Amino acid sequence: MTTRTTALVVGAGPVGLAMAAELTRYGVAVRLIDKAAAPSDKSKALVIWSRTLELIDRMGCGADFLAAGMRLRGATISAEGRLLANLDVSGLDTPHPYALAIPQSETERLFTEHLSRLGVRVERETALVDFSQSETGVRARLARPGGGQEEVECDWLIGCDGAHSTVRHVLQVPFTGVTEPADFLLADVRIEGAGFRSGELGLFWHKDGVLGIFPFAAGRARVIADLGPAPNDRPRPDPSLAEVQRLVDERGPKGLRLSDPVWLANFRVNERKVADYRKGRVFLAGDAAHIHSPAGGQGMNTGIQDACNLAWKLALVCRGIGGHGPLLDSYSAERSAVGEMVLKNAARLTHVAILKNPLGQIIRNNIVALLGELPPVQRRIAATLAELDIAYPDSPLNRAVPGAAAGRGLPKPGERAPLDRDFAKRIGAGGEPKFVLLGGASASAAYEPLMQRFGNLLTPIDTVAADLARKYGGIEHGAFLIRPDGYIALAVPENGAGAVENYLADITR
Repeated sequence: MTTRTTALVVGAGPVGLAMAAELTRYGVAVRLIDKAAAPSDKSKALVIWSRTLELIDRMGCGADFLAAGMRLRGATISAEGRLLANLDVSGLDTPHPYALAIPQSETERLFTEHLSRLGVRVERETALVDFSQSETGVRARLARPGGGQEEVECDWLIGCDGAHSTVRHVLQVPFTGVTEPADFLLADVRIEGAGFRSGELGLFWHKDGVLGIFPFAAGRARVIADLGPAPNDRPRPDPSLAEVQRLVDERGPKGLRLSDPVWLANFRVNERKVADYRKGRVFLAGDAAHIHSPAGGQGMNTGIQDACNLAWKLALVCRGIGGHGPLLDSYSAERSAVGEMVLKNAARLTHVAILKNPLGQIIRNNIVALLGELPPVQRRIAATLAELDIAYPDSPLNRAVPGAAAGRGLPKPGERAPLDRDFAKRIGAGGEPKFVLLGGASASAAYEPLMQRFGNLLTPIDTVAADLARKYGGIEHGAFLIRPDGYIALAVPENGAGAVENYLADITR
């Protein structure tokens, strides 16, 4: 049997679900398959950071996530009972100045329900066997429940199928990197005691290694600790609750009591990445393209942002509006650079946390204690954790326009547009991926001809709100073109309609 769809998404974890939901919202016919018979019941990734919450708002399901999760104000770093740094995200310039603690199983449930409301179901026990592609499409072979097979013709194939991605293996794309030699312990437990701070992530540096306590529900938390290299490089047995309790007693706050474990495991950190996220009509996203240390909780967030980056571009192409080449090539150019940055940052955090040299530990602790008191350093680290500083400064989609407003705190092409929640939700919302022009009160008439020509690519111009005008002095004298994913495409001076017209014409080629 041969069937047809526009896009075949492989893997129904958070990234695949987000990818399918965004493509469907934009009117692209999608099938989403997963070889597992049921979603995972494990908590896995626990934190959704501010930037990802902004994008989930635009998907139309942000309220569901906020109702199901627990808000955390930030993180603390301590060493031998001494507080070294308090990283507070509550003052960040975002509609979501917090981290949302929510088990991955809940994230998958909420995305699945959102996708179901859009009319798409996950096809379980359906595995990708192999595929081939040509200039005009992809032909995939699926193994169906009960032993049958199906041939699927699609325009695009998207691999969101995790670290052991079948899509990546069929493409024969190198997945280069390293496996850290140290073992880590993981335990999801009930936790009690005066030292448990439920509103923040806690890192505790000890002479024997790091301990992390990550609250994710009332009275429950994940405990992570490094155990050093395994003896004889053999896999360790899963830890017992007593072993976890001993490590918490040694490295963490005093008086914590653990009980009711629902997940006890050991793991190793892999740091790997593909060089290119696109090969012809096939794309990779999430763990299929990049895996790294869980330090900072960036992995799932980065994958969901991969999906949001690709979906609007692919939707424009599928709708016959955007051109194949530069628009789709920009996905890998933008997201591979982000993946590289996240991988390096997570590796640095891990190596700093598991440092064993006594002199190195003293130097590390003193430097962090000194720098952790400086507000600019606190803001920078908090913005990095929240992923608000993710930008595409070298994107092929950016344009520099002479005379555009610059400085005075104005965002630059490739940077996130720092908008209030109600306005931000309108950018990229609805059933069409459109750019938004944001400008002063005099801009509407100047850009009206562009609305006529590019009505399928532009929403009507929004006059900048008074509070934004005060915040970014000078914005009322020009305009910003904002992408469907909320990043600045270009900034233009007051007479910049021609530059906007050229930009949009390039997008459609």
